Amino acid sequence: MSILNGKNILLGISGGIAAYKSAFLVRLLIKNGAHVQVIMTPNSKDFVTPLTLSTLSKRPVLSEFFNKDNENELWNNHVELALWANYFIIAPATANTLSKMASARVDNLLIATYLSAKCPVFFAPAMDLDMHKNQANKLNIIKLIDFGNIHIPVNSGFLASGLEGEGRMQEPSQIIDFVSNYILNQKKLYGKKVLITAGPTYEAIDAVRFIGNFSSGKMGFALANTAAKLGAEVFLITGPTSLSIKNNRIKSFHVTSADEMFKISSDLFLQADIAILSAAVSDFRPKKAKKNKIKKERNSNLTIDLVSNVDILKHLGSIKKTNQLLIGFALESDNEVDNAIKKIKNKNLNAIVLNSLNDKGAGFNHDTNKVTFINNKNDLTEFKLKTKLEVSEDIFNEIIKLNDE
Repeated sequence: MSILNGKNILLGISGGIAAYKSAFLVRLLIKNGAHVQVIMTPNSKDFVTPLTLSTLSKRPVLSEFFNKDNENELWNNHVELALWANYFIIAPATANTLSKMASARVDNLLIATYLSAKCPVFFAPAMDLDMHKNQANKLNIIKLIDFGNIHIPVNSGFLASGLEGEGRMQEPSQIIDFVSNYILNQKKLYGKKVLITAGPTYEAIDAVRFIGNFSSGKMGFALANTAAKLGAEVFLITGPTSLSIKNNRIKSFHVTSADEMFKISSDLFLQADIAILSAAVSDFRPKKAKKNKIKKERNSNLTIDLVSNVDILKHLGSIKKTNQLLIGFALESDNEVDNAIKKIKNKNLNAIVLNSLNDKGAGFNHDTNKVTFINNKNDLTEFKLKTKLEVSEDIFNEIIKLNDE
């Protein structure tokens, strides 16, 4: 899933030969899951048709304040357009458009919308070599950067005039990468690697039976999605669940047993900045699993010898470095806070997320959860019953506070 997925993006197109690339840019934005509204200057229609862009964006292209062919239609409200957008990309941005942006000279819908925008604005200049070098044009670019706009620098290469040098607008794929990387860089966990465990583990009794629990993995998957939205590179180690995840910032590892989860967690923890162990790992496993199905016999009881699994959380706490954050989960029913605090100390954790079996709507197989976040200073933050996605956001807000200390 792209960082642009679900975002509202205004694409402003001004009148230069590079406008032909805008069709490819719209296509890539849509492919990345964005909602795209195109605004054209009147002159840009000489280089690319509104029909092409409206077909690709699946929205009518806007150019004028009023539809001259239908006076009964409402005017195109530049204020509403600006408020709708999460991001505004002006590509190509000709020398003429840059000048209007810098001086607030409003003579078209694109500039009026730009001046009303409260979202980040990216501009990708496109012009001939000498125009780009011109001091007045350079001053306009500097002024726009000082205003807080984000400059997408030009490429160097062959130009429409036949000259070769700086002035080419970046290619659509480069613009997508530039905008995506800028957004990621603003995220609080950008550059961080986050390890998350989720779901249950199954410990084989024989070829068809196992010891397990009722964990659905929903909490761990919500944590993984939130970590990715915050810009992190995520390693999700999940036991058997019916859930799936599609996000190019999340790498999934599927395991069955506690021993499998232990081995992968131990390896990945070495490169993790933050680890959150939300999986409901089986404490015990059969001493020896049968290769074949155990036959049922009348008037007989089955005795299974159980042995302890490795305590993954405690092991990671024993190898944790000072620059790593390790967060555990505790599902308790008695002396809940005291037991959770003991786990923080015994397992060398930075914090623990406490679930209570006594809270309705919390714990296994619910879409909601109710947690208390406890750090290693014994500070408690209690949260109300919320969706697991909202809970994951609360948890990461607390983790980010720890990370900033």
